[in-house]
Amino acid sequence: MTQSIVVQVGQCGNQVGCRFWDLALREHAHVNKKGIYDEALSSFFRNVDTRRNDGEGSDIAGGKIRCLKARAVLIDMEEGVVNEILQGPLRDVFDSTQLITDVSGSGNNWAVGHKMYGSAYREQIVERLRKAAEHCDCLQCFFLIHSMGGGTGSGLGSCVLNLLEEEFPDVCRFVTAVYPSAEDDVITSPYNSVLAMQELTEHADCVLPVENQSLVDIVNKIKHMAHTGKPGSVIKKDSTVISGQGGVSKSEKPFDAMNNIVANLLLNLTSSARFEGSLNMDLNEITMNLVPFPRLHYLVSSLTPLYTLADVSIPTRRLDQMFTDAFSKDHQLIRADPKNSLYLACALMVRGNVQVSDLRRNIERLKPSLPFISWNQEGWKTGLCSVPPVGHSHSLLALANNTCVKPTFIDLKDRFMRLYKKKAHLHHYLHVEGMEQGCFTEALSSLSSLIEEYSQLDATKNLLVPDAPRMNIAT
Repeated sequence: MTQSIVVQVGQCGNQVGCRFWDLALREHAHVNKKGIYDEALSSFFRNVDTRRNDGEGSDIAGGKIRCLKARAVLIDMEEGVVNEILQGPLRDVFDSTQLITDVSGSGNNWAVGHKMYGSAYREQIVERLRKAAEHCDCLQCFFLIHSMGGGTGSGLGSCVLNLLEEEFPDVCRFVTAVYPSAEDDVITSPYNSVLAMQELTEHADCVLPVENQSLVDIVNKIKHMAHTGKPGSVIKKDSTVISGQGGVSKSEKPFDAMNNIVANLLLNLTSSARFEGSLNMDLNEITMNLVPFPRLHYLVSSLTPLYTLADVSIPTRRLDQMFTDAFSKDHQLIRADPKNSLYLACALMVRGNVQVSDLRRNIERLKPSLPFISWNQEGWKTGLCSVPPVGHSHSLLALANNTCVKPTFIDLKDRFMRLYKKKAHLHHYLHVEGMEQGCFTEALSSLSSLIEEYSQLDATKNLLVPDAPRMNIAT
């Protein structure tokens, strides 16, 4: 078994990370009834003997679970969220050697997060990352979770990404980046997002963009399902769409439900690294199979069934319907239209008691309606993990490398230009040491060329030719 490390940066990154660890522990507890530290747990957790006096404890290779510690580094330049985690039910899963906090925050300013805090905390961050890596026998991936709109998430988050590439160039870097909606209340979020985009394009192996507006839409759908009045259609108090504190109601925190959706994306993405399966997918295989061009590594994710996220007690979706859902806009974590764009590749990660034959049959059924690029008509990667989400028979995560991300980037560029043409708020950035106006023009140029690369691929869509007839070979 390999191990992975989660690096959560900023308020959003730490809130999503907190939900991931909570739900991962629930899944492992559901499967691991005997309380034995096994390979599945070791992928994301250490088993620590805390009786050692140095405060760190020593790792225990197997046997009974003593004290589980998440393979994680928590970074935030405001200490509120991290302190809340340390006072909550997960307090024993982290210790002081995994945390880096400050008190003043980044003021919604990418330059403060990237240049000022990046420089001030560089050595501390590298030391924490190395320490986490030293506890791994075979380090496979880093998962970076952060938002694009705020100062710490976008600025320090993208700085951490650069450090990961410098210190661990051979270890895969997965980024889950939460993009602000057009109505975002942070006026400078277009600047922060475009400046961070350049870093993500150049230094990440794989980015899973998540849009706030899509999360809001999904949560509203779940609430609607829960209040349609159908028998049993109630969101359980201990559901995975909330934090276990009273259902989708006024008592929940504003972003709990949205954060849980992103956490469920990560649960499904990492399921094959955490549990056994008949066709387990190595995480490195995702980048190998889904990223044909190094800069075009932005993957559209969709989850199904949606009510997996809410534990709504309604009949399970039929398996074939689940595959159809995965390619509908309603189930995506980014607002886009893949069916009218071009697929470069697609991965299907299925959990539960599903056969390879079911996978193949559904791929054959869906293929005619999905426009794949001419040189990768068979660009499907599949994974089967035998352990389904808690309380459900099966689930599906689809990851598509599709040119439909382009409108999201064009919209982001337009919002950036509306500010930049007037040089609005620019002085806040240029006052930070090391920040120059050239950083804005470079970031804009990087985003423009990314959009152009997607446009060039889109232009080939109308040139698609049906496959030449092949000779059938009996097998």
